Amino acid sequence: MSYTIHGIQHIGVGVPEHGQAWQWYRKHFGLDVPFFNDEAEAHLMTIYTGGKVISKRAAMVLNLKGGCAMEIVCPSTFKARHADQKHELGDLGIYMGWIKTPDVAATYQYYEQQGLDLVSPLRKMPNGWDTFYLKDINGLVFQIIPAKDFYTKSKHKTGGTAGCSIGVSDIKRAINFYSILGYDHLVYDQEASFQDWSTLDGGDRKYRRVLLSQSKPSGGGFSKLTGKSYIELVQDLSGRTPVKIYDNRYWGDVGFVHLGFDVRNMTNLGQALEEAGYGFTCDTKDVLSMGESTKVHCTYTEDPDGTLIEMIEVYKIPIIERLGIHLNVEKRSPSQPYPDLMLKALKFARIRD
Repeated sequence: MSYTIHGIQHIGVGVPEHGQAWQWYRKHFGLDVPFFNDEAEAHLMTIYTGGKVISKRAAMVLNLKGGCAMEIVCPSTFKARHADQKHELGDLGIYMGWIKTPDVAATYQYYEQQGLDLVSPLRKMPNGWDTFYLKDINGLVFQIIPAKDFYTKSKHKTGGTAGCSIGVSDIKRAINFYSILGYDHLVYDQEASFQDWSTLDGGDRKYRRVLLSQSKPSGGGFSKLTGKSYIELVQDLSGRTPVKIYDNRYWGDVGFVHLGFDVRNMTNLGQALEEAGYGFTCDTKDVLSMGESTKVHCTYTEDPDGTLIEMIEVYKIPIIERLGIHLNVEKRSPSQPYPDLMLKALKFARIRD
């Protein structure tokens, strides 16, 4: 049963004001190249939006320095709202997004000068990496991690996204699920009260942290740009009962709404996930157009705790959308990277403030 999961394509972020949020992400995370930026109805998501078809503006944005993308989702049918309660480490779902940088200390100093909401000093992760944490304009937590696999040089202090931390109730089940998605390499597995979390909500409790990456990256069209990505699984060991981050809320409400993966041969992937007990909860069944130059097949599944996972099989992507220049990728080898000429041409779509 042949299929390919290249790895994380993007992290989805629900925001209340699209323009304001994207401007913040452009300025501070360098996410200034839009793949698409369209208003549309979300017919696929009705089981996550109270049975109603909502409208939303969504922009898939990149940092050409390197890293995975971010999809900024802003409902227009309703006002995206925060959860009624403050969530803490170990709550079920995506708690924080990861952003990569070539120099953690320099990025910390820059953000401090910019007056950003830094919620920790420079710390060490369990594997010895330098790191720190901050909140964005909507109070979402991001972690800055070190990396060397950047695609281009740029003035931005950071690249794009590089993964996320996900709260789980049973870490063994979660490891099994994410290994199906190709994240089967164990970077660390530790139980403690962690120093780097001491200033985060709930950070004084005992946790089990498992960091996963891919043992056999499969390449893929954007592999030169995205680089290495990670999934950290977090289980609260203190006896506290974690809550679901999206309990009694809609997809599109403020938070990390899903984690997106770049795949090939969606039909076979669906069969494999079904056999493993994680069948698709939503499926476009066919090619979905997202603007004139973007055609994809989208599906969703859930991890064992209900965290939403999006699968995207890309057929047609824009290079310079305003000029009608695009690339049809259906007949390309799944592991073949897109040519540098195409990837670097994306700079002509950059939004400059």
